[in-house]
Amino acid sequence: MAFMPVSAEDMKARGISQLDFVYIIGDAYVDHPSFGAAIISRVLEDRGYTVGIISQPDWKTADSVLRLGKPRLAWLVTAGNIDSMVAHYTVAKRRRQDDAYSPGGKNGRRPDRAATVYCRMCRKAAPEIPILCGGLEVSLRRFAHYDYWSDSVMPSVLADCGADLLMFGMGERSTVEVADRLNAGEDISTIRDVRGTCYMCDTSQTPLGAAQCPSFEEVSRSKEMYARACRIQYDQQDEVYGKTVIQRHGDKMLVQNPPALSLNTQELDHVYSLPYERAYHPMYESEGGVPSIEEVRFSITHNRGCFGFCNFCSIALHQGRKVTVRSEDSVIAEAKKLTHMPDFKGYIHDVGGPTANFRGPSCEKQLKYGLCKGKKCLAPEPCANLCADHSEYLHMLRRLRELPGVKKVFIRSGIRYDYLLEDKSGEFLNELIEHHISGQLKVAPEHCSAAVLDKMGKPHIEAYRKFQKRFYEITRQKGKEQYLVPYLMSSHPGSELKDAVELALFLKENGIRPEQVQDFYPTPGTISTCMFYTGLDPYTMKEVYVARSGEEKAMQRALLQYYKPENRRRIIDALCRAGRRDLIGSGSGKLVQPDREYAAQLQRRGAKSDGKGSRKTGGKKRRRQV
Repeated sequence: MAFMPVSAEDMKARGISQLDFVYIIGDAYVDHPSFGAAIISRVLEDRGYTVGIISQPDWKTADSVLRLGKPRLAWLVTAGNIDSMVAHYTVAKRRRQDDAYSPGGKNGRRPDRAATVYCRMCRKAAPEIPILCGGLEVSLRRFAHYDYWSDSVMPSVLADCGADLLMFGMGERSTVEVADRLNAGEDISTIRDVRGTCYMCDTSQTPLGAAQCPSFEEVSRSKEMYARACRIQYDQQDEVYGKTVIQRHGDKMLVQNPPALSLNTQELDHVYSLPYERAYHPMYESEGGVPSIEEVRFSITHNRGCFGFCNFCSIALHQGRKVTVRSEDSVIAEAKKLTHMPDFKGYIHDVGGPTANFRGPSCEKQLKYGLCKGKKCLAPEPCANLCADHSEYLHMLRRLRELPGVKKVFIRSGIRYDYLLEDKSGEFLNELIEHHISGQLKVAPEHCSAAVLDKMGKPHIEAYRKFQKRFYEITRQKGKEQYLVPYLMSSHPGSELKDAVELALFLKENGIRPEQVQDFYPTPGTISTCMFYTGLDPYTMKEVYVARSGEEKAMQRALLQYYKPENRRRIIDALCRAGRRDLIGSGSGKLVQPDREYAAQLQRRGAKSDGKGSRKTGGKKRRRQV
């Protein structure tokens, strides 16, 4: 085994005079199957192609992409495992100090909108060489999209970056097909029929029979048109019935071909059997390594896709809703490799994926007809056709626990407790508590208000209450001291101040004191981001309340940490505005101790009590500040 070439010396040692592909990546180079660039480079190598890696090139010098020479077939470009803007900025748009995907965990090693910058560098350095871009950043920006950081609607990333093809979703099939056709001498301009790819063309070359979104110009002017475009994009994101989707950008047409077909079990097994080094490149050792490897070094991915389909999650538009899995034997083989690694201490950190306990399709119908358009398998209630079965996953976990050298197998990926509850056998929950957690299990109810959960695409809180009750019953029966740690989100579209108060009361009732609370982060391409920008639900076209002012967001966040003394004045302010002064005081039914001087000041200022926070107090000027 060996890392891909990263220098001219590496090429010379392998007898390579010109690489077939040069891969420009925004992350540090980590050769592990949790990193998209590692998978694509190994898949191409397995196909017989040579691939060189240029990690985090100096974006101020276009020639920095030429240090391995010009590629024979194409440039490959990705911003990395996560969106570069999310990597750089908090939800408050403050610059982050750290970056787990960069050497030493230090920020500043890649530009904002990295994929666009890198593509432009490649075009300037060698305009005759085709450019293929992929990864999460471009996948979620492939249509005209709302950009939170500039507070504007931006065109498709293809219109800005100048790449020839954009690979969206999981790119193994599309990348190999394009590589083979380029290698056969086909011109990049004629490769326009590959599933899982997008391209720009003259409007006169628009394919027939496509689903047409409102144009970039229309969605820039009209929020209603933006919401309608969002629904069309999601409705066609199915590999069974999804059509070609088009969106006009001036005198050009963006064309998205139907999604690529998911890899089957045998194909996934092969991808994960390739000779990954499972480590960061040694060139980073002097800088302290690459922190992101620590979470996944001893973790195993057993599935892809997620039929949970939460509105704020990017998986549906990227990996897709269809769940595909590796075989048990493939997972066991990878676990055996882990046990022979020199720093393995006996602990497998995770056996999961987007949702750990999905081990097959949600129902048999979807295999032939696709996943139901505009509906969710689990929310607001589980579908009557849902097939909830953990038997295969459980059998695999039992085999892993029996491996020599394995002391403990953890599950740290997300668990869908609503799906788990539909499995009437109860075996999985029992063994999860007995064997696969250590002290804490992280779950994601996100909120408790039915109105907010409906906008999130999540089940109602009754499912969490039922799971919580059962979890603690079994935990006590087994004589263990283990706890649920709920993920919670403030200021999601649909959440008014009164909903945040409701959530604070729920947390106090259940003795939950969250150390961290995540404000809703409007990342490109999601349904929730569409609601945030337009104030409309794209599936009903009804208005959705959106907390826009920094002041109200701070209030909603403070309410979720009701127990912190430093939040007292902000909580009192929020309760007054929400018309819930009855919750200020001493006693079990109250939320916060009174601060009489501050409360008197609020009364003198005449704080609004409309229950919707800054809808009436923010004003037009404040709404424009987002």
